[in-house]
Amino acid sequence: MTAKAFISGCAGRSLSADEIAFFRDERPWGLILFKRNIGTAEEVCELVATFREALGDPDRPVLIDQEGGRVQRIGPPLWKSRPAARYAGILHAEDEAAGRRMAWLHARLIAADLLDLGVTVDCLPVVDVATPRTHQAIGDRAFADDPDRVALLGRAVAEGLEAGGVLPVMKHMPGHGRATADSHYDLPSVDVGLETLKRTDFAPFRALADLPMAMTAHILFTAIDPDRPATTSPRIVEEIIRGWIGFDGLLMSDDLSMQALGSVPGLGSDFSSRASAVLAAGCDTVLHCNGLMDEMRAVAAAVPELAGRSAERAATALAARKAPHPLDRESAEAEYATLAERAGWPPATA
Repeated sequence: MTAKAFISGCAGRSLSADEIAFFRDERPWGLILFKRNIGTAEEVCELVATFREALGDPDRPVLIDQEGGRVQRIGPPLWKSRPAARYAGILHAEDEAAGRRMAWLHARLIAADLLDLGVTVDCLPVVDVATPRTHQAIGDRAFADDPDRVALLGRAVAEGLEAGGVLPVMKHMPGHGRATADSHYDLPSVDVGLETLKRTDFAPFRALADLPMAMTAHILFTAIDPDRPATTSPRIVEEIIRGWIGFDGLLMSDDLSMQALGSVPGLGSDFSSRASAVLAAGCDTVLHCNGLMDEMRAVAAAVPELAGRSAERAATALAARKAPHPLDRESAEAEYATLAERAGWPPATA
């Protein structure tokens, strides 16, 4: 599969002639969908098929952030609403087996919804560890404040997705939980010692280092690299992500269009520079999500063909996707609803 080292968004519910030509000529490794791209199930299937036809590749990865809670790209009235990760964490604190089962079913049912649409990669699980100061940008997207609980439930979610024929992407490596700012708008800075970070924030990623894909965090860890956020830091990628954590899967950046990167000296609003910095740091692919064609062209111009070790990681990740295991969806939904109710979801309304 020939591809360049980037994942692109698109503007709407169908691909324009310009987008089709762009994808055909620039050959991104994948496409990521957002709420603006979601119409009926038939429209989503057609969008996905058109993307793959433009590239002549029926297996080209199509990604989405379908977590539950505040981050649900597909939802009512056509798809069921799902709770945020924190609810599985609450149940797990009371009943470990039930909490793990809820997390697995959550992901298995999401996978069934996504595979119906042709979506083969979900940017999940979130294995950031919550703290009392965690910004609401993460908030209840985190399972818990206990690294072991986060790792156990993250594993259950990854296994649920994989059982449904959808590849997981753990995020936000090496940890977003201590951020007190929203990286969509600002560059968060974490001023905590390395040994503390290893015991807490980084630990769930190390426990899940065998997963096929991961996404970086636009977070500045001053104890490791005081000048560059994880996404553009060769030291963090090499020494922490590839080194101490031991992750050797496909590493993608978080979205290049987030304003955190605009605060990094030398990058600003130059998307070619942002993309080049991400790849120079050691990430395998860059992620650009907003569907703005001028930015897409700038990113595509800066990224090379996916090659070498990065191409091997990409191939290994895609080979990890298997046919879905059988699922009685009606029974699974009923069991899941019972577990979610035990966890306190949906919350009572006044």
